[in-house]
Amino acid sequence: MFIQTEATPNPATLKFLPGRDVLVGEPRDFRTPVAAAASPLATGLFAISGVNGVFLGADFISVTKDQTDWAHIKPAILGVIMDHFLSGKPVIAEGNDDVEMDDGGEEFFEPDDGETVEVIKELLATRVRPAVAMDGGDIIFKGYKEGTVFLHMQGACSGCPSSTATLKNGIENLLRHFVPGVENVQQV
Repeated sequence: MFIQTEATPNPATLKFLPGRDVLVGEPRDFRTPVAAAASPLATGLFAISGVNGVFLGADFISVTKDQTDWAHIKPAILGVIMDHFLSGKPVIAEGNDDVEMDDGGEEFFEPDDGETVEVIKELLATRVRPAVAMDGGDIIFKGYKEGTVFLHMQGACSGCPSSTATLKNGIENLLRHFVPGVENVQQV
């Protein structure tokens, strides 16, 4: 098994590509070892000293580290990923595939804004999420109120130095262009 690695805009996060499907369905973002208990793969990665975030995408794994140097933990991360896939264990443990991640609550928007929200979600799904996934992360719609779109950044995008520029220069401009009434975008 050959696992490729890619840098992300976030210097604390590397993207690992095992050359196979990682997770079917919605991506999962694990920020603590306790949350990672739902995934044998994420649990194994959190067992490595210096790992403080694991994001599982469709065909990649993003790992976020603390101040530890990549040279010290990258070989261990590669070993855990390889061992996991060679073992045949599931990425998400049985009974945990439908468990919702703690994402900070339900979506919020006024019922009258339902049509606008659907357009926003469609643009995020077709134009934004694929680009963000290329950088090892994901973006989740959280709400819309009085012209402001609220989004949650995950994976490599969470805590990334360029995430503010991505939100303001990229996503905000896109949404303002295509969706009348959108005035700005905020991260939650």
